[in-house]
Amino acid sequence: MTPRVREILSWYGADNPGVLTNLARMLNHGKLAGTGKLVILPVDQGFEHGPARSFAKNPDGYDPAYHVELAIESGCSAYAAPLGAIEAIARDYAGEIPLILKINNSDSLYANKAPISAMTSYIDDALRLGCVGIGFTIYPGSAERKNQYEEIAQAARAAKEAGLAVIIWSYPRGEQLSKEGETGIDVIAYAAHIAAQLGAHIIKVKPSSAHLEQAAAKKVYEEQGIKVSSQVDRTRHIVQSCFNGKRIVIFSGGEAKSTDDLLKEVGELAQGGAFGSIMGRNAFQRPKKEALELLHKVMEAFAGKKL
Repeated sequence: MTPRVREILSWYGADNPGVLTNLARMLNHGKLAGTGKLVILPVDQGFEHGPARSFAKNPDGYDPAYHVELAIESGCSAYAAPLGAIEAIARDYAGEIPLILKINNSDSLYANKAPISAMTSYIDDALRLGCVGIGFTIYPGSAERKNQYEEIAQAARAAKEAGLAVIIWSYPRGEQLSKEGETGIDVIAYAAHIAAQLGAHIIKVKPSSAHLEQAAAKKVYEEQGIKVSSQVDRTRHIVQSCFNGKRIVIFSGGEAKSTDDLLKEVGELAQGGAFGSIMGRNAFQRPKKEALELLHKVMEAFAGKKL
């Protein structure tokens, strides 16, 4: 156990030894073990976007074993997926990498400004499959946010009692947010803070833009001189918004982008104090050799190496 990992665990003083052990399992696994940084491979896109949109670019990805092997070979800190994908690999890869069960999911067959995720698995499933934690998506700004917050409140309580870590995907969406506003710095910082207040151990958000969506927030940002012009500054502010950096905040890879653009963004996130990345499509849609090289470079960035 490194001093940095001990420091991070000290921020979660209300949690039982089971939760702390499972957080430590992620923080002490893979190429970033002991650094306090995480790179997680999430593969819930088949459920969310459909199999062809997710896996046709790299047909090996239709097989759940491909993804867990990619996570293991690349040295990821953990692998996250919905119930079916975890059940398909849990026995054969037991103990080889920390697993996160994504317990709510939505599909894209019904178009809606803010998707409504359904509970698709439960705490008992996570325990049965040997997972270290649960993943859950909320949509701050959605008309359905009340139900989502209540669902994760109940699920998080049960998970923590069972010794499982709680990871919240916090994606702002809704009729009152513009498309640009969904990744505006004020909105992303707010969404991250909401996840922290809901009891998340690990918070996942998208990288933000310099756009300020809410007039009341814009006034404060300008009056207080909060720096938002660079990705480094914005990342620093998002981490600060999560209990002054005392919650683990990791950033999604987002839409597919070129390797150079992706690594530039990752470097800026790392400089801004991000705790890591949770990168799906930008990794598994590439050929395996290319995906491994990319993930290694991402890990190097979070380890402090200039790309």
